[in-house]
Amino acid sequence: MSDDFDDNETTDDAAENQAVPRRRSFGLEQAVFILLVILSLLGITITDFNPHDGYGFWLLMVFVFGMLSIFVSWMQTKTNENDFGDIVKAQGLHWLHTLIIVAAASMLNKSDQLNDTSASLVILLILALATMLDGIRIGWQFSLLGFFLATCTLIVAYSDNFLSVCVGLGVLVIACTFLWEYWRRKYTTND
Repeated sequence: MSDDFDDNETTDDAAENQAVPRRRSFGLEQAVFILLVILSLLGITITDFNPHDGYGFWLLMVFVFGMLSIFVSWMQTKTNENDFGDIVKAQGLHWLHTLIIVAAASMLNKSDQLNDTSASLVILLILALATMLDGIRIGWQFSLLGFFLATCTLIVAYSDNFLSVCVGLGVLVIACTFLWEYWRRKYTTND
């Protein structure tokens, strides 16, 4: 009977030890998510005030999103059994392909087929799609971020007061991630 008690105690200790890195991982992933939402809102603001600078900002964001997604993948390799080399290869190819398409949009801008505002919106849509698809690999928050970017693109295109609407949406999306994690923890601890 004492062996059963020791096995249960060991199982409980193992579950607690796994929960701590997951909480830390969620905290870092949440911080990256919030940073990317804030950078996205900054990019929308910059594009509103100066379309040429906004265009350059979105080009830079492809690199930032790519590097941060690799960072999140690296954090996830610490809590699961995935090989970091395989993840970097897959992530690198994903973001390299994204960069190639963004370069094509940039060439359209340089040939005057797209103005700076249109090029910014096209790059934002490409970034939205790349982020959504990356979310399949690294987690729902990146998919949600991609949907947020795509929605903001449409808001910018159809609304005169797009900045306040995008900021409100950003706050709502961030709040929803905290609520989801709270609900998930509550649900999993009750099982």
